[in-house]
Amino acid sequence: MRPAGTPLAPPPRTPTALPRHALVGAVVAALLAALLAFVPAPAAQAAPAPLSQDKPVTASSQEHSGTPASAAVDGDSGTRWSSAWSDPQWIRVDLGTPASVSRVVLRWESAYARSYRVEFSGDGTTWTTAYTTASGSGGTETLAVSGTARFVRVHGTARATGYGYSLWEFQVYGTPGGDGPGPVTPGGDLGPHVHVFDPSTPGLQAKLDEVFRKQESAQFGSDRHAFLLKPGTYRGINAQIGFYTQIAGLGLRPDDTTIDGDVTVDAGWFGGNATQNFWRAAENLALNPVNGTNRWAVSQAASFRRMHVKGGLNLAPNGYGWASGGYIADSKIDGQVGNYSQQQWYTRDSAIGGWSNSVWNQVFSGVEGAPATGFPEPRYTTLDTTPVSREKPFLYVDGDEYKVFAPAKRTHARGTTWANGTPQGESIPLSRFYVVKPGATAATMNAALEQGLHLLFTPGVYHVDRTIDVNRANTIVLGLGLATIIPDNGVTAMRVADVDGVRLAGFLIDAGPVDSPTLLEVGPQGASADHAANPTTVQDVYIRIGGAGPGRATTSMVVNSDDTIIDHTWVWRADHGDGVGWETNRADYGVRVHGDDVLATGLFVEHFNKYDVEWYGERGRTIFYQNEKAYDAPDQAAIQNGSTQGYAAYRVDDSVTTHEGWGMGSYCNYNVDPTIRQHHGFKAPVRPGVRFHSLLVVSLGGMGHYRHVINDTGASTVPSGTSTVPSTVVSYP
Repeated sequence: MRPAGTPLAPPPRTPTALPRHALVGAVVAALLAALLAFVPAPAAQAAPAPLSQDKPVTASSQEHSGTPASAAVDGDSGTRWSSAWSDPQWIRVDLGTPASVSRVVLRWESAYARSYRVEFSGDGTTWTTAYTTASGSGGTETLAVSGTARFVRVHGTARATGYGYSLWEFQVYGTPGGDGPGPVTPGGDLGPHVHVFDPSTPGLQAKLDEVFRKQESAQFGSDRHAFLLKPGTYRGINAQIGFYTQIAGLGLRPDDTTIDGDVTVDAGWFGGNATQNFWRAAENLALNPVNGTNRWAVSQAASFRRMHVKGGLNLAPNGYGWASGGYIADSKIDGQVGNYSQQQWYTRDSAIGGWSNSVWNQVFSGVEGAPATGFPEPRYTTLDTTPVSREKPFLYVDGDEYKVFAPAKRTHARGTTWANGTPQGESIPLSRFYVVKPGATAATMNAALEQGLHLLFTPGVYHVDRTIDVNRANTIVLGLGLATIIPDNGVTAMRVADVDGVRLAGFLIDAGPVDSPTLLEVGPQGASADHAANPTTVQDVYIRIGGAGPGRATTSMVVNSDDTIIDHTWVWRADHGDGVGWETNRADYGVRVHGDDVLATGLFVEHFNKYDVEWYGERGRTIFYQNEKAYDAPDQAAIQNGSTQGYAAYRVDDSVTTHEGWGMGSYCNYNVDPTIRQHHGFKAPVRPGVRFHSLLVVSLGGMGHYRHVINDTGASTVPSGTSTVPSTVVSYP
């Protein structure tokens, strides 16, 4: 039925006879039309896909679990991102590499932005405005923009409704490339600071001695070195290992490369005190010590992995001076380990002939021959197995070809991966790695990662002006010789997407002078994927704020991805060196864990202005924790935490229902104001699922004191005065 008021259609016109020439023309036209009907039409051109589709995306907030940021770049017009109901809010996409951006399309849901900006950035930190409006219309807005960007952000400042901001799709169009690098060439040589020897190569001892002379006391120097020894037997060698030096065998098993001699760390450079013997490594070697016992007197950030000592191992310096903790994994020591003056130590998935004594906190998990738990005296904490472990990737030679071996995951592990046959895992040729050398830019590293390559950092110091983004599952980022990454202009040094099986290993992140919000992020905010079958691992990855110069970072490491394994890290706000002071190298938080089912095996975190570790995820576990509170707090007021005296060294959030820790210690040395009091070293909700075993706090020489160990439980350290006697709690609650 015709709607009322709609005019009638006009009557059809009567056709008029055509003149003869018009009739001929009409016939010709008809013939042409018939012929053209048989000519194929041009193929339809597919619309170009947006550069933003399925790229990593983050947002200031999300309304609920069904409206994540990723829904705005998934190409599905039926899914959406929506924010919290407040101003301002933003959504940001990382295009992976710089691109020449020409158009942004915003497909709003009914809750749209009245005022907003479209912003460009090359590093994710510094932003320029490409478009702004105070009269957004909602619906589909197609915005012509111009500029080069890797990151594109929509920054909403005023909502048009009482709800949040809601986008069906956020699409960025343009030309990939921009000012980014071209294709990256994989493989290549290992550079001048990797010293490769075989048993017939002359000069190994001379080169070891030359490097040691430079590195023995170079605590904050810039040289980095790796000694890689091909399979065979090396006779009469004493490899003294100084700062930023790694020695490793290039066999698939430790026994493939044997040194008839020693790999030695001592403390002559520091008057027999080994508490500053940091940043070095020995890996994948068999040793026949000259006098039957090898000396390895180290403290934090010094790994001893995949080693076979055919004798004993002495963890103390000559003269038995102080030493402050280290780490052994996947190793076999045929004789006894002489702990002697080591204040704390963690040994994982190894086999030992015995252990000599305890000082404060010696922890074992999955170690054949380990002493039984005796805490608080002797101070041993022993777990029969390690719940989940996966050994660190390592470089080796297969014939004439370099490969990286990525060991397989183990559950309830005990003993080494190699003693009973060929280790399980995957071999990856070096031709699938970008071999990073000094001078390489973050743009090139990211281009390599986008090409599907892994990264192998050769020894050196690398300044990055943008974040290194690891977005592909099973990517390996492996450093040699304590390769060091310094973020410039306050960027985050490295981010890992919420993907399976990324392996970060063997490098140091050193904060720059401009405050970085974070230095290492594992998974984006709100990460929720299940990685239990193939977790991300963070191994021998160290973080430093200050010491080598001014450095600042609000939070050092954030772990958002579920099932992550943190296996030996030292996260350190410097208490000595250059650029050190309560505000000079300000760093409020050390490690924050938001992911569920995260496991830390060998966690060293020290000296942060506020909390050293905060744990928000469910079912977290820590096996061995070592902490010192910030020495340089100027007074009690500087560390006052509301009504609580001091920030806990390790805090489990009140929302957590299940958490467990074993062998955990915190020490205070408030040498600026010894009258400072810490209410406790550890804080956790009081509920049956939150449990701790073998806890201790220590006042070092009476420089400040703890009132309790955990919450309001555990004796004060005040009665011990200056005697550094620990206060202990065997189990809690």
